[in-house]
Amino acid sequence: MRAVVQRVKQASVAVDGAVVGEIAHGLLVFLGVGQGDTSADAKYLAGKIAGLRLFSDEQGKMNLDVRDVGGAVLAVSQFTLYGDCRRGRRPSFSGAAAPDVAQALYEEFVAELKASGVPVATGRFQAHMEVSLVNDGPVTLLVSSEGE
Repeated sequence: MRAVVQRVKQASVAVDGAVVGEIAHGLLVFLGVGQGDTSADAKYLAGKIAGLRLFSDEQGKMNLDVRDVGGAVLAVSQFTLYGDCRRGRRPSFSGAAAPDVAQALYEEFVAELKASGVPVATGRFQAHMEVSLVNDGPVTLLVSSEGE
């Protein structure tokens, strides 16, 4: 699994002009599920992201996680994180998991975050989404379960 994690002041996702998920401050997580990913990957990545110390403490150091600051996560599925652009000009998405597998693991990732005490809003799986955000910092990380 791969994730792009952004610290945000606010974020929302809309489908057909209607907001389906939004958060105030917290983390926007674009999640890609690859071939061969398992429940262990979903659990690992949810735990890793919930515990990332990306928020500033009283001394201005990034020592607090999303739960410490009363934040939330907006989780958006994004198979294009498995786009391979090494050959030609059109990305290949052959590394992405099949939609049924990806959806189940995306939902498991969301459930793991919720179980760890993080409020979670979501986009809509396989929908064309419009994502709006105010990046805070900016702070943007790539997080992966690959090699774990």
